[in-house]
Amino acid sequence: MKRILSAHYRTAACLAAVLLGGLAAPAGAIELKNADGSWTFSVNGNVNVHYILSNCESTSTPAVAGGLACLASASGSSVSNIGNGLLPAAISFGIATTQDNFDLSAHFGLYPGIATNDGGSPNLQASSPLTNTALGSTGLDIRQIYMTFGNKEMGTFTLGRNIGLFGADVILNDMTLPGVGAAGSAAGATPSNTTLGSIGLGYIYTDWPAQIDYTTPTHSGFNATFGIFDPINSLTAPAIQTANGKKEPGFHGKLSESYSFSDTTKFYGSVAFLTQKQNYTSGTGPYEYTGTGYDVFAKIDVSDFEVFGYYYSGSGLGTTGLFVLSADGNGNKRDSSGYLGQVTYKVGKAKFGVNYGVSNLDLASGEINPTLVKSNTKVTGGVYYSLTKNLTLLGEYTDVEAKAQNGNKNKGNNFNIGAFLSF
Repeated sequence: MKRILSAHYRTAACLAAVLLGGLAAPAGAIELKNADGSWTFSVNGNVNVHYILSNCESTSTPAVAGGLACLASASGSSVSNIGNGLLPAAISFGIATTQDNFDLSAHFGLYPGIATNDGGSPNLQASSPLTNTALGSTGLDIRQIYMTFGNKEMGTFTLGRNIGLFGADVILNDMTLPGVGAAGSAAGATPSNTTLGSIGLGYIYTDWPAQIDYTTPTHSGFNATFGIFDPINSLTAPAIQTANGKKEPGFHGKLSESYSFSDTTKFYGSVAFLTQKQNYTSGTGPYEYTGTGYDVFAKIDVSDFEVFGYYYSGSGLGTTGLFVLSADGNGNKRDSSGYLGQVTYKVGKAKFGVNYGVSNLDLASGEINPTLVKSNTKVTGGVYYSLTKNLTLLGEYTDVEAKAQNGNKNKGNNFNIGAFLSF
């Protein structure tokens, strides 16, 4: 268990690498049509690069297992990195047509980073130990492969690997999406291809599960999505335990509502849930537990002012990522909760913003684990300047604090400047 918890910080940093790419791309992507106009082929994506300077506390700081505040090396507390931010680079391909009154589409998303490492993917690295040396290369993440079919009257079916429903709205609206937020592995010797943003610091990472979903037609701004997803194992289950095949899929859903009070005042809100059973065999025999969670998101836009609030609660769901630290070694569930608030305001081409988030984790019933993380807290202030329609220059400052169940604390902060080019 100690080995698993010590790896949690890098795991959390790598979770960010499965983020949004094509979904964050702007409207107006490149489009091509075949000779008779029946098929449309589209391309969009981004390249983003940032200089990240982190200031971390000494490694002698009291332990917080699962804390997201960076720790310094013996050589000093400052760490410099040039890399991607919360998003990797992306190039996404789509193809769409209408046949017999059905709208059909397929999508493939490719997401390279710029970090030097030996992994075949910027998510869970293939090599151990990780490296950042000469003759290295970056990895390629293929997180989106899905198709859709339906129409405005019947709704739409989505089948394949795509963004999840729980936690999606908050990360898609996180102002640090084109930026960095919390530095994550960028504050270490072997950075991965993305940073944390606010992952684990106000919300659980939505992930990109294989899924089959149905979305209803939109009526007066309201729609609903329900579906099943491929059940995933706990990333932090003790090494002595064996994951068993799942007897049933995971289930998730989301209700959302959009409403315009006027041309300048708009509201969006959503409620999402998920549930999935975990099945394991330990030295004492098989056991199972069910992880569940729900979240609530609400955002209002008034001219150039935008504010949102987000809250989540889970049981056996974990913290930072789905089923990360979700139970003790005996299958007893840990409860978790968190929230993120954000305010942004535009002045000409510049957008100023601040967000503040907290992710909490409770001990399981009867569990004694004094250094297990109790909370991860973050505040980020940022300035995002649209030099052109597709090029954003930005700067952010982020402060992170991790606290253990016994009161141990770690603190760290990072500053970043960079550029985000979308197309």
